[in-house]
Amino acid sequence: MNKLTRTLLCSSVLAASVFGAASCGADSPLKAIAKEDIKIGLICLHDQSSTYDKNFIDSMNAAVSELGLQPSQLVLKTNIAESEDCYNTATELADSGCNIIFADSFGHESHLLRAAEEFPEVRFAHATGTTAHTKKKANFYNAFANIYQGRYLAGVAGGLKLKEMIDNNTLPATSKKDDKGNYKLGYVGAFPYAEVKSGYTSWFLGVQSVVPNVSMDVTFTGSWYDPVKEGAGATKLIGNGAALISQHADSMGAPDVCKAAGIPNVSYNGSTESTCSGSFIVSSKIDWAPYFKFLVNSAINNTKIPYDFTGTLADGSVKLTEFGAAAAAGTADKVAEVRTKLENGSLKVFDTNKFTVKGQKLTSYKADVDDDGTFSHETEVIKDGYFHESEYRSAPYFDIDIDGINPEL
Repeated sequence: MNKLTRTLLCSSVLAASVFGAASCGADSPLKAIAKEDIKIGLICLHDQSSTYDKNFIDSMNAAVSELGLQPSQLVLKTNIAESEDCYNTATELADSGCNIIFADSFGHESHLLRAAEEFPEVRFAHATGTTAHTKKKANFYNAFANIYQGRYLAGVAGGLKLKEMIDNNTLPATSKKDDKGNYKLGYVGAFPYAEVKSGYTSWFLGVQSVVPNVSMDVTFTGSWYDPVKEGAGATKLIGNGAALISQHADSMGAPDVCKAAGIPNVSYNGSTESTCSGSFIVSSKIDWAPYFKFLVNSAINNTKIPYDFTGTLADGSVKLTEFGAAAAAGTADKVAEVRTKLENGSLKVFDTNKFTVKGQKLTSYKADVDDDGTFSHETEVIKDGYFHESEYRSAPYFDIDIDGINPEL
């Protein structure tokens, strides 16, 4: 139905509700959808020039192919801002027959939820969101993955490279130690959000598991995708003495600067070996294909979709790329060893024996898990000696500034 029809229908039903009829926003039962009738709408913040969005697009295309769907059963919408533009795009997709709609950026969530309330027969899913488990709409879901484990593994690979440079006396000429004698790392982040902090903290802890005497400077760009600012951030970190750099930002800005400066780099969402060979070590990423296939199969079988889906190393949602030429000897074997420990639970990334905050070990911490817009920290997340990241909802909520990391506020 078009927007005018939908508005008139909602108005009439709302008026009827005064006399006891169901309200316009009430959820209607979801129905099974035949495989040939599946039509997916994918909403992306940027396009394939962004490594973040390209990862979603590639994963969705892989899922469509693996499920035996036709390319025409996927409608791709790129460069959709975190604004009314997202709502308009979502409703247009639903009006055009899409029965599964997915949006890939944090700021899309409120706009997608609004569309979901208007189309209770359409399944809406969203990456990195926080509200599905509190809104409890039958057709609205959040999804993420334990990427902090992937970043930890990438940190181990980075730590092995740093150790190799220390042992061989081949540290970059620009590298420096901090005033405590620690080797300096650098990290280019987009925003000081929990998702970014969880990622750079897990990467730092991975490096530190190999080289204990490290500290890390973080610079924020204020954008998910800005090649100029990301490159400038990397340049600043190198000038401050970073011997190794990673990132949570979506362009080639930082990797290109690292390549030019001869600084080893751990990227995100895809290999940069083809253009940055000699500096690229490895990249971690979320492979969204398992979740996309789960969404489609759930629609076909009309089975329940959890409000929060958290992908894992075991189900193939958390991945590392192949190691680059810059990786240290023995990296693959060591990373495989650590991965086994993460998968069997014998190793916890955020083990509270591994870090301190203002010199103290954390024994208790309440996180903002039930995101209601008040930014209140209501859920105890430290139990059994570790911070339970992404166990109470899929999106990260580790927002702690630990000792050894110097965030640029």
